[in-house]
Amino acid sequence: MELSSTLVIALLFVPCFGTDWQFAYNFALISGPLTNDLINGLEGTEKGMNNDGFSTFTAVSALEARICQEPFPVYLKDYFSDLHVRGVTHYKVILPWRTILLNGTSNNPDKSKIECYRSLLNELSTAKLKPVVILHQGALPAVLISGYRGWNQRFLASLFADYAEFVFRALGDMADTWITFSDPTETISATLTENPKESFSMALKTIVSAHKKVYKIFHNGFASNGGKLSIALGIDDVIKESTFSRELEEVSKGFVDFIAVNVQYDCETQADMREKLGRIRNHNVNLKILVFSLKLQACEFMTSNPFQPLVVILQAINIDGVLTLGSDISEPLSRVPAGNQKVVCFQETSHSVNSKYQRISKTSPLSYQTVWEKFANQSDSERDSFLYGTFPNDFLWGTATASFKIEGGWKEYGKGESIWDTFGHNGHAYNNLTADVSCDSYNKIDYDIYLMRGLQSNIYKFSISWSRIFPTGYRNSLNKKGVDYYNKLINRLLGSNIQPMVTLFHWDLPQALQDLGAWQNETIIDTFVEFADFCFATFGDRVKTWITFNEPWVVSYAGYGTGQHAPKITDPGVASYKVAHSILKAHAKAWHVYNDKYRSQQHGQVGIALNSDWVEPKSHNNTEDIKAAERYIQFMLGWFAHPIFVNGDYPEILKTQIENKNLECGKVIGQLPAFTEEEKLYIKGTADFFGVSHYTSRIVSATTNKICTSEYNNIGDFTQHVHPSWPRALSSWIYVVPWGFRRLLNFIAQEYTGNKIPIYITGNGVPTEYAGDVINDTIRINYFNTYINEALKANKVDRVDIKSFILWSLLDNFEGPQGYNQRFGLHYVNFENPNRPRTPKESAYFYSKLIEQNGFRNDASKDVIQLQESHLDLLRLPELPASEVPSEAKIVWEKFSKQSDSDKNLFFYGTFPDDFAWGVSTSAYQIEGGWNADGKGPSIWDNFTHSPNNVLNNENGDIACDSYNKIDEDLYMLRALKVKSYRFSLSWSRIFPNGTKESANPKGVVYYNRLINGLLKSNIIPMVTLHHWDLPQALQDAGGWDNNQLVDLFNEFADFCFQSFGDRVKFWMTFNQPYSIAWEGYGLGIHPPKVKDPGLAPYRIAHTLIKAHAAVYHTYDQKYRPSQKGLISLSLNANWAEPKNPDEPTDVAAADRYLQFMLGWFAHPIFKNGDYPDVMKGHIASKSELQGLSSSRLPHFTDTEKAYIQGTADAFCINAYTTKIIRHKISRLKPYSYEDDRDLSEEVDVTWPTSAMKELRPVAWGLRRLLNWIKEEYNNPPTYITENGVASSSDSSVDDIDRIFYYKTYIDEALKAYKLDGVNLKGFIAWSLMDCFEWTDGYNLRFGLHHVDFISASRQRTPKRSAHYYAELIMNNGIPLQKEDEFLYGEFPKGFAWSVATAAYQIEGGWRADGKGLSIWDTYTHTPFKIGNGQTGDIACDSYNKIEEDVAMLKNLMVTHYRFSLSWPRILPDGTTRYINEAGLNYYNHLIDALLAANIKPQVTLYHWDLPQALQDVGGWENETIVERFKEYADVIFNRLGDRVKFWITVNEPYNVANIGHGYGVAAPGISTRPGTAPYIVGHNLIKAHAEAWHLYNDTYRAKQGGLISITINSDWAEPRNPYKQEDIDSARRFMQFYGGWFAHPIFKTGDYNEVMKNRILERSLANGLLKSRLPEFTETEKQRIKGTYDYFGFNHYTTVMTFNFNYGKLQSYDADRNSMSRGVGAVTDRSWLNSGSSWLKVTPFGFRRILNWIKEEYNNPPIYITENGISERGEPDLKDTWRINYLKSYINEALKAVKLDGVDLRGYTAWTLMDNFEWAMGFSERFGLYYTNLSDTSIPRIPKESTKFYSTVIQCNGFPDTSMGPPACLQPSTTTAKPTSTTASAKPDNDDGKVSFLGLLLSTSNAEVALYILFALLILFTLGIVFISFTAKKLQKRLKASKLRLNSVKLE
Repeated sequence: MELSSTLVIALLFVPCFGTDWQFAYNFALISGPLTNDLINGLEGTEKGMNNDGFSTFTAVSALEARICQEPFPVYLKDYFSDLHVRGVTHYKVILPWRTILLNGTSNNPDKSKIECYRSLLNELSTAKLKPVVILHQGALPAVLISGYRGWNQRFLASLFADYAEFVFRALGDMADTWITFSDPTETISATLTENPKESFSMALKTIVSAHKKVYKIFHNGFASNGGKLSIALGIDDVIKESTFSRELEEVSKGFVDFIAVNVQYDCETQADMREKLGRIRNHNVNLKILVFSLKLQACEFMTSNPFQPLVVILQAINIDGVLTLGSDISEPLSRVPAGNQKVVCFQETSHSVNSKYQRISKTSPLSYQTVWEKFANQSDSERDSFLYGTFPNDFLWGTATASFKIEGGWKEYGKGESIWDTFGHNGHAYNNLTADVSCDSYNKIDYDIYLMRGLQSNIYKFSISWSRIFPTGYRNSLNKKGVDYYNKLINRLLGSNIQPMVTLFHWDLPQALQDLGAWQNETIIDTFVEFADFCFATFGDRVKTWITFNEPWVVSYAGYGTGQHAPKITDPGVASYKVAHSILKAHAKAWHVYNDKYRSQQHGQVGIALNSDWVEPKSHNNTEDIKAAERYIQFMLGWFAHPIFVNGDYPEILKTQIENKNLECGKVIGQLPAFTEEEKLYIKGTADFFGVSHYTSRIVSATTNKICTSEYNNIGDFTQHVHPSWPRALSSWIYVVPWGFRRLLNFIAQEYTGNKIPIYITGNGVPTEYAGDVINDTIRINYFNTYINEALKANKVDRVDIKSFILWSLLDNFEGPQGYNQRFGLHYVNFENPNRPRTPKESAYFYSKLIEQNGFRNDASKDVIQLQESHLDLLRLPELPASEVPSEAKIVWEKFSKQSDSDKNLFFYGTFPDDFAWGVSTSAYQIEGGWNADGKGPSIWDNFTHSPNNVLNNENGDIACDSYNKIDEDLYMLRALKVKSYRFSLSWSRIFPNGTKESANPKGVVYYNRLINGLLKSNIIPMVTLHHWDLPQALQDAGGWDNNQLVDLFNEFADFCFQSFGDRVKFWMTFNQPYSIAWEGYGLGIHPPKVKDPGLAPYRIAHTLIKAHAAVYHTYDQKYRPSQKGLISLSLNANWAEPKNPDEPTDVAAADRYLQFMLGWFAHPIFKNGDYPDVMKGHIASKSELQGLSSSRLPHFTDTEKAYIQGTADAFCINAYTTKIIRHKISRLKPYSYEDDRDLSEEVDVTWPTSAMKELRPVAWGLRRLLNWIKEEYNNPPTYITENGVASSSDSSVDDIDRIFYYKTYIDEALKAYKLDGVNLKGFIAWSLMDCFEWTDGYNLRFGLHHVDFISASRQRTPKRSAHYYAELIMNNGIPLQKEDEFLYGEFPKGFAWSVATAAYQIEGGWRADGKGLSIWDTYTHTPFKIGNGQTGDIACDSYNKIEEDVAMLKNLMVTHYRFSLSWPRILPDGTTRYINEAGLNYYNHLIDALLAANIKPQVTLYHWDLPQALQDVGGWENETIVERFKEYADVIFNRLGDRVKFWITVNEPYNVANIGHGYGVAAPGISTRPGTAPYIVGHNLIKAHAEAWHLYNDTYRAKQGGLISITINSDWAEPRNPYKQEDIDSARRFMQFYGGWFAHPIFKTGDYNEVMKNRILERSLANGLLKSRLPEFTETEKQRIKGTYDYFGFNHYTTVMTFNFNYGKLQSYDADRNSMSRGVGAVTDRSWLNSGSSWLKVTPFGFRRILNWIKEEYNNPPIYITENGISERGEPDLKDTWRINYLKSYINEALKAVKLDGVDLRGYTAWTLMDNFEWAMGFSERFGLYYTNLSDTSIPRIPKESTKFYSTVIQCNGFPDTSMGPPACLQPSTTTAKPTSTTASAKPDNDDGKVSFLGLLLSTSNAEVALYILFALLILFTLGIVFISFTAKKLQKRLKASKLRLNSVKLE
């Protein structure tokens, strides 16, 4: 055995060889435990060492009696001390459960026993022995034996966990190494009774469960001081060679801190212990091994060398790299002669071991030649032969990417610039392209993981962008958003069972560090380690495989040598080597950080990924060429590998070559830095695995002409060549030489790793062109096929320890200098499309198949399919009576039809049951193609589509999606979606070409077997439809479904299918939509067989279909169900029917009739009584009689048939898409027609959303009602939605937002039906998996979650955005409420300002009263066609005359503030100070005085849009002189009102003034002719006017008046339409800067417009031929005057919009400049957002919190006052405005979250508005008020709505106090409480169990009752008060008015 000089400890044998010997540093030598035999020996002889042994635990009580003596026995003290002297470090202590806890539980412990064992542990500590505590060995507590008999009772696991937790609490401070069970098999065997094998298995599961529970308990509360815990297993169990290894395997997967093994060592046979220890290491590379029990057999001869087994262990450590904690030495120690007092010594002869692997240093200069000679004589056929076989079971398959190549988001959320950003921006990449967006993976985490699931990857190698985490490279620049991105990526990977393999550095150095010298500056080493440390600490709890550097050779060679890569430095002789030197030291230091700080807790591994070509000598007979070849590989691979994996230093070949070259040239050609001896020791062994990337090979010859230049080849004296036979790839440096890979792997194993260090293949791939057929990448498939096969040879034949194969790359990406011209991806990325769609190439499907087979198998067809246990409901559905007319299900309309829009559309959060069946569906004819392939017969759809003019564009399904040839492609999509079920149909004519069994086609059966088996391998349940419309044409020729013989023929086909596939298919459907077969095929004749007989044929066909279904059901039920245990039904379809007038009984009856004629036609016979619905029978019979027919056109069933049909379904399967509005109508009698038989008409609501299929409008709420109708009508059967989806047009994008909205709302309605209504919903199956042939619409309509390119012969499938959304729904099992959306209880800060707002023109009226001048709104409203209904604000709410009433309302609300505006023309009629209207000023004086008297603070707006018309006549806000006019106006106001007003707003919503009034022109002054200039001019002057007013107040009035002044800005929040798309994200940001930032940026930030606006408007102005920007510029003086002109941020907010990029061409306007769509044409709003009375206002509370945070981050968290927020209504007045209450509750709560959770400095909230008023262009049609103003009454009374009570309660409580602890103090009565409102409480329950709504708060019923009694008491007080006041009034009539005022004040305080 060769020992290296770097080993810490020398192993010497004393006394055998007369010299002390040692083990490795901190190697544990364990003895014990105490036994009765041992103690007997110690008592008999003072130091009876000869009797030391490891006996089984017996006579516990006798043993305890001796060790529990007081005082502790001296002989035991001496014994422990002697063990320490002899080198023992640890001692085993067995704790007896049966005596510590007599009854088995911790309820009644024996405290004396605990003290006894504490004493024992203390004595061990005194003797310097560490305890190894065994929780259980031997018998159970007696009470548990009698009660449970043995370990096969699962309950024992919990009892054991209870016992362990007790022990940890009692003794955990005295021990840090724990074993749960010392020998599980022995423990179980002691308690086995009957059925030993079965009992053993059950008991083992209990033990495993018990251990896992204890492990979790230990690490959740008792392992804080570095403790560790394991379970001791037999060594054969650990290496998976025992009977029960499988059961024990999971224990080692995350539930042990080290591997504890029990070993039997046979001294005669020298048993293979070392080999087994090596195998344990291979299976558990990150865990150390403890030989817990070492039993010796046949070792009598070993007395001279009793430690031979330990030599074996040391060999495993030193040679094989096995990590060990220590070994039991009890038996070897017992064999040492008594006279030897000191056997084991420790003497440190060198430094501490740093390497994880304590291996022998070796370097063999012959490694290359050895490998080369091994393969040199291979013939070509031998070399290229293909090997079938598989990789090890735990082999890792994956793909790789790099951050700068795929992420994009180059400056998102503060990311710093990297050297590759600079590289691209400087135009160094092909076509001057950059990686700014690249694959947009920064926004597309789910998209990328979707692909990995399809591939079946189990590992993903990606890199972390250093500059995204630390923008400057240093930790003090930490970017939390960057951390969030990687956390999300890692968590999502783990959620899909994909291991993250994380690279810390993949070339993208922060540019800030490059500017400081980068890798040539050694300070970067510590900087990198700081970055690595942060990553380990932040992500290491989940990341277990780390790579420090990816391909550092490329960094050194291409970045600093040739300069081809960033940072483009060309210095191959010096910089290249210096950089490599720094990288090696940085790697080593990072490895040590992990090893020292994190490994023990995180159990991960750290390695490095090196790249290398294989190299062959040009001449096999030329020794110089062979030496040159070795130099080449040492210069490339050895440069980095040799220091790390061999001896800490560069290869001698490298050092010698550079030294000789410098001597030869007489100058420095290459400058290789040297490591110190300390550095060498530090670097050596700093890798836990060897990562290798390999792409190609080279031929090398020795250089004959010596050239003295600093160039890579010259320095190495070699010349590179390629063989002319080698195929060249698109990249000039890659030639396809697969056999070189095997040789390279052999070289690595020979030179660096041996069998000690695993090899991870971390990169391998080949590029293809970005042109031509980008999908059929056969070059890549052939490349992977051969290269992976060579890796298999290396593994299987050459025994190279390969752990993974990771391909480069998951995606086409930015390939550095090549830009996007070279494509390495398995998935094609369209970089011209802003969606960056990803499409699998053929190589992706090839690779997926390799992963599935774990290599190359030629027997995959023999796979045994593991069938999952069926969990389907198999209870026979009960017989039900016939439906009434109308049916009892009419209660559904009674329950739902009168819902308000807000109740109807309110979004619901929740999840479905765990076994919910999520799936997708297709049908055979629509996707399979292969219409005549392999013997398939023609179907009626083949014939139909081959006849002209039957299908749009004469398209057909001959190829369709080509699924007949693309099973793997379809399985890929299904796996990616994570569906549980796949519903597809069988092609009858593919299995029986002519429709009969005699024509059975084996190839058709093979196709479906392959599909079914593939589904089951992917854990997807097949849901199989027997007939989805494609009848064999041969049967149609015999009459089709009009021929009763088809009943038997269909049954025959079904029987065959059950027999062929039923062993694996457990969910069958006989027919899909028989309604469509009958009506569309035989009634309308628009489907084959094109029969147009609407009054007769549909009924005949349906009759046959029902009988055929019943026959098939009985066949399955009787012949197959007992063995196959499946479920069978049929899929019916229905639209929901909403009565036109739910109050009209005839319309309700018509709606019910519609459903019975459509759904009940088939469902009623099958699910009810075997017969058609009575309403159907009656109507058709009556019609037939009126038509003069002798009998009904509806066939009838015999009683026998009814009995046969009834109950022939195990579940209710429904296809649902849309809703119809139904009204009663008497229809015509002739011609006969099914449609007319129903006596109804159908229509749709034109406001419903549309789809590409005009008859299928999305009406989500109809689905809930339909499901409820099925529940009521059919006794709530198990229900599956088997089709649901929406059509888009053929030219639609993969960014299919409408489909997302469709599924979001429809699935939410299904969730409501399940959670709220108790519908027995079992599954949801989306239509459709992919775009397909959509019947008569051909390929014009697209329903798919995946786009299919029908133009391409490849029929490539690309996931749409809806696929990712649906996958997310599946993973979440519904729509759970997100944490951020949970309601927050709490209060706002003290002194919070609660207010309500109005505006002068909207409420005052008095438009010409008392000398008021005209305003622009007076003019505008008196202009025809400007205002809805021709309404004006002439009177409005008449507030000019109702100060007292308005103040009374305010007092009733209990607001602290009131925001109102001043009418400029009421005070200054012509807008100037030439004349001041005192009457106008007096109005405001009275109002302000009344407010102050009511203790309400005024918040006064100077300008709320009503500019004096006189100023507008001279240009208004477009005339710069208005700035001075506004200042003058403000001066008057401050002077006259400022003594009482302390809160000023200069301008309300300047955006609306500028853009709505002067751009769109839909508000006064109505200017729309200059949309590209006028808004900006107006905005410019508004900003300057505000600034002047602010300075006026600040300079002149603030000191004496002490008020606040600012501006109120409004903005919607903007969400990107597609949050996964950078273009839409940019659009949302642009929207915010153009909207909120337009005015906020100059005032709150810089004094100037934001850069986004300036750059965009300038760019578009110049592009349109203008010489300068249309956006005016501020002078520097103006900027300084504007900047900071605020005391707070006044903010109005109502809603959120979804924005997307929109190209307006050359149009010059604000919207065109903004280049995004929001409220304009083409706008998108999420359909789940509730509507309001305003088309622009959607209820989106989440946006409120987000925009408040935006203000905080954008403007340095200024004090914010919300100055407007509210919701409108339309239509008939409703004082019970629950929608407003919900709006206020949710928005105010989001504001509370912003304050409490986000630290937003919010000071106040203002509701808009006090009362319904004149809403500008909408007149009085939209009402925002808390009070209803009855304009039809000349007195215009103000009537409180329910929302007034809610808002006043919020104000009283200053937020939302938590009522769980009882009624909050704010709701307690006080002496000043106002009179109660007329409605005191509403006890209507909501979704919270046991809670009721009381005054807008959620209270428990008991608390609500208390509150109600309080209110009753107040009512009594109120009544008594009235009596008293009335009595007083009679005596004081002359003071009646004053008394009334006081009473009113009391009531309203």
